[in-house]
Amino acid sequence: MPIIQLETSIKAPIERCFHLSRSIDLHKVSTAQTGERAIAGVTSGLVGMGESVTWRARHFGVWQNLTSKVTAFDPPFSFVDEMQQGAFQRFWHQHRFENREGTTIMTDVFDYTAPLGPLGKLADGLFLKSYMTRLLVERNNVIREFAETDRWREVLPASEA
Repeated sequence: MPIIQLETSIKAPIERCFHLSRSIDLHKVSTAQTGERAIAGVTSGLVGMGESVTWRARHFGVWQNLTSKVTAFDPPFSFVDEMQQGAFQRFWHQHRFENREGTTIMTDVFDYTAPLGPLGKLADGLFLKSYMTRLLVERNNVIREFAETDRWREVLPASEA
């Protein structure tokens, strides 16, 4: 069970970072390279406790659907989304937010199990963990870019910033 843990410093209010992290519209921007789009559940706006979203995206040349659900929610400090259906055997993604001297520290903990047993473990060692890490780093860079500029206004109502 690999775990990817990333920490991203963002010079923006904790609330803005929290909301951007659960924005369906910003997620679409950050995953444009995979053609990802929300096709069921919450398909725009902000996802909240108990809500789910089904994503359709192309990974490794194959179109896939993945449904995740928010299973824990403590605004603006954390939330967890977990895979309900999809290509992984399972995944659990915790998003944590902490204010340190005016900077938001956003921490991702992505705990997952690749599909296909021993073959999945091999794939994980060869390319899957690095691929997933790159996707998360790119997403966090987009969150930082939007949070630290006025671009957050493109995906969040003013009341959520």
